[in-house]
Amino acid sequence: MPGMGEVILGGEAVRAGVVTRHELARWYTPLYRGVFVRKGVEVTLRDRAVGAWLATGRKGVIAGLAAAALHGAAWIDADIPIEVAGVKRRSHAGLITRSEVIATDEIVRRAGLPVTSRTRTAFDLGRQLDRAEALARLDALMWNQPFSIDEVAELADRRPRVPGVGQLRDLLPLIDGGAASPRQSRLRLWLLDCGFPRPQTQIPVLEGSRPVAFLDMGWPEYQVAVEYDGDHHRKNRDQYVKDIARLRMLEALGWIVIRVIAEDRPAHWLERTEAALQSRGCRLAATELQLFVRTLAA
Repeated sequence: MPGMGEVILGGEAVRAGVVTRHELARWYTPLYRGVFVRKGVEVTLRDRAVGAWLATGRKGVIAGLAAAALHGAAWIDADIPIEVAGVKRRSHAGLITRSEVIATDEIVRRAGLPVTSRTRTAFDLGRQLDRAEALARLDALMWNQPFSIDEVAELADRRPRVPGVGQLRDLLPLIDGGAASPRQSRLRLWLLDCGFPRPQTQIPVLEGSRPVAFLDMGWPEYQVAVEYDGDHHRKNRDQYVKDIARLRMLEALGWIVIRVIAEDRPAHWLERTEAALQSRGCRLAATELQLFVRTLAA
């Protein structure tokens, strides 16, 4: 019998004598049409990717978010739909098929599976997801391991009529591997869209030559920073006390830190950030479009 977490094609396994029909019905549960996994085991994203590949007749290439996860990108849930490119089979629950051609040099092996390369994965993420989500996913892929933005741009040049390539081109200059979470990516995108100078990410704060903190993003020349305060910081009392002590230390070193929580309207923290920068001598020159975007922040 297959190993505890092994994904199998039901009909193929029965014909090969690996399991009987009775064992398949009793001990396995469907993962996709015709694909099964043993009951009671934790199904990983890789298990689901293996199952999706088997469901397409072992002919497709794992793509999209699943490919990013297999490359090591964080913040991707194990239960996302698995995308398989290069096949013309019908999509079904939990499995998205794409008929787009994947060139041989755009395919690598990860976790025993054919997966789109980092360059091709970035090309797909940047054009198939909505703009904010796309930048967050591209940042996460870059955070995990740098990829060549020039190579992604070259791929876009070779396929200028592919849907979404215009959005991809707009996002490529904005990618920053210093974003440590999707929320940080979205905060940075708000800043850029509203006409703020491009913030530096993961800013080291020094006492002498010793780093005493790293700030999410900001402008070292003005000593103004923006930090996302996740729920775990506010709900954990010990962490909250540490955060307050850290904030006071940063203020003593001359920093203005704008702390953003999930419930904050963008207009609220953007106004505080602008006021902080202006107090340090920074003058913002927003375009009409950027001023319009600010109205959406309310």
